[in-house]
Amino acid sequence: MSETTKKTVAILCGGGPAPGINTVVGTIAKTFLQDGYRVLGIHEGYAGLLNEARRVKEIDFAKADEIFKTGGSYLQMSRYKPKDAEFSTKFFVENNVKLLVTVGGDDTASTANRLSTFLASQNVKIQNIHVPKTIDNDLPLPPDQYTFGFISATEESCRLATTIYEDARTSALWFVIAIMGREAGHLALSVGSACHLPMIIIPEMFNKTEITFDKITRLVISSIVKRKILGIGYGAAIVSEGVFHFLSDEEIKNTGIQFQYDAHGHPELGNISKAHIFNTLLQEELSRLKLSVKSRPVEIGYHVRCVPPSGFDKMYCSMLGMGVKELFDAGKTGCMVTVDTSGNVKPLFLKDVEDKNGKIRPRLVDMECNETKMVYAKNQQYLVKEDYEAARKYLPNPEEYDFFRILEWETLYKEDGHPI
Repeated sequence: MSETTKKTVAILCGGGPAPGINTVVGTIAKTFLQDGYRVLGIHEGYAGLLNEARRVKEIDFAKADEIFKTGGSYLQMSRYKPKDAEFSTKFFVENNVKLLVTVGGDDTASTANRLSTFLASQNVKIQNIHVPKTIDNDLPLPPDQYTFGFISATEESCRLATTIYEDARTSALWFVIAIMGREAGHLALSVGSACHLPMIIIPEMFNKTEITFDKITRLVISSIVKRKILGIGYGAAIVSEGVFHFLSDEEIKNTGIQFQYDAHGHPELGNISKAHIFNTLLQEELSRLKLSVKSRPVEIGYHVRCVPPSGFDKMYCSMLGMGVKELFDAGKTGCMVTVDTSGNVKPLFLKDVEDKNGKIRPRLVDMECNETKMVYAKNQQYLVKEDYEAARKYLPNPEEYDFFRILEWETLYKEDGHPI
């Protein structure tokens, strides 16, 4: 059979990298190759797919076996989101493509659905199956299923955060750590609780009040002063960059920090360290309060996206890759592949997790679950009403730095007064 008539699987990767991409791609390739398929990898995501000068790499068994254990992405990635008018049948027809596998987040998946609809309208029938990827863990998978890459990114972030926390103790400093998370705080919460960082700030905790820089700063100072009362002069606060998703442009501009602005007048947040912003505002408030505390900014960001996958992610991504073949053989299309802890493969159809505008709803941290409540009730240090008298040594108005008053929470305790 000639290469042009051989049934083909095409794979592309969209968005940003996450540990385990190569495991997914390598496993898909191995699984389909043994059934006689040709496997093509497309560089630069949809931008590469729709470019006449596209770079396509045929993935044989040797290449699949070489890449499956490595970090980064063998297939170069792109965030490009094409318009419907850019779609074409040429690549799919010429290469006899029967399956398009997309690896990425919600935008990558929804674009695959649009493309498949276009191809069907042109009498070109293909299946499309999406493998959900993000270190943010914010795609709406079934309960207790992670997005691949999250566990590996958490482990590497914990390694870094543990070193930072030890530096804080050694140097008698406070560190303000900003960590990735587009609009959900899963990574910050996991790293902060695992490393016993005394203050974890995520967007979901502002479920009763508006997010502002002032509240973020006061939460950090609440922890600093509580630790002083406990006789501890160092610490670290971790802040999810997702809080920026909920801040207004005006709030950001009012910081006084110099930003570059895009064509629409919005601050270019990607060009500046979020940790630098938080730390600058913290230093200003500490100075105003005449609190002698040294703090330093640290960013945990892009360097956790391309680490080699952990054992968990290598196994999980292998199951996802094999799951793609199982769903393909069952005739499924327009879906994400999911695999539970028993290895059961099920499709998750995008139409079931989209809002009325066709956007996939993000999975946020559940502030009402017992795990989250335990972290904030037992594994954080902050000022409460009982600390006011001791805190007056450091603050003129301790009540303004009361954790519960800042967040407008009533309590994290049971009715009998005992911690959760």
